[in-house]
Amino acid sequence: MWRSVARAQRIGRAAWRGGPQAWGRGPGVDLAERGRLRAAGMQEADAQELDARQAQLLSEMCIVVDADDRRVGADTKRNCHLNANIDRGLLHRAFSVFLFDADDRLLLQQRSDAKITFPGCFTNSCCSHPLSTPRELDEAEAIGVRRAAQRRLEAELGIPMEEVPPEDMSYLTRIHYKAQSDGLWGEHEIDYILFLRKSVTVNPDPNEIKSHCYVTKEELKALLKKAACGEIKLTPWFQIIADAFLFKWWDNLDHLDQFVDHKKIHRM
Repeated sequence: MWRSVARAQRIGRAAWRGGPQAWGRGPGVDLAERGRLRAAGMQEADAQELDARQAQLLSEMCIVVDADDRRVGADTKRNCHLNANIDRGLLHRAFSVFLFDADDRLLLQQRSDAKITFPGCFTNSCCSHPLSTPRELDEAEAIGVRRAAQRRLEAELGIPMEEVPPEDMSYLTRIHYKAQSDGLWGEHEIDYILFLRKSVTVNPDPNEIKSHCYVTKEELKALLKKAACGEIKLTPWFQIIADAFLFKWWDNLDHLDQFVDHKKIHRM
């Protein structure tokens, strides 16, 4: 049964005036044109009512990468999620956690209505971004990404950090996808896939999560059918992963090593 979290309320308007920017100087990127698009996107975003807490998070610095996941700089979460910038090629690093309990049920969440991208959509256990900080920039064995996942599992789901140490997470592979949430906001990410199998304490933040539930494979298949009929909405990355990979991984939770591929980036 889905467990609802108190509905997050949208509070006023967030006034942002930009901040430190550091895009990579990739090929084919015109700096003057990039600035014009960014300014236009900022003006439109400033005019949009945003939840105050979610708007604060837009100043976080994401890791900007090229198509091969090589770090080329950093930029705000806000700039990384504006469609005007995405259309010019701005790409950032992200992760998706799939958390299974002792009965091999998958924890799903429904994103809160306060979320700026894909509000109210159903998705995997936790999805977010490593930040451009020393702890989360460390690329050895994707430890920085796994530290970021630990941080966000606590922030979104209230899971104590000691219950989800980075070494317990299995990093399988990466996917590269792009999707619009609406006319202003979207996603363009290289997404690290992390699997975690253990019993945890869950106490979600209602500003992040509207509802949550552990599901079996058959229950997820029923949910996917509802999404196909338009009864519910899924995040695009979860839809992609569920369609292409999830069930074969789920069938082999005791043998995930066969799916580990840290060289390939799946272009979706």
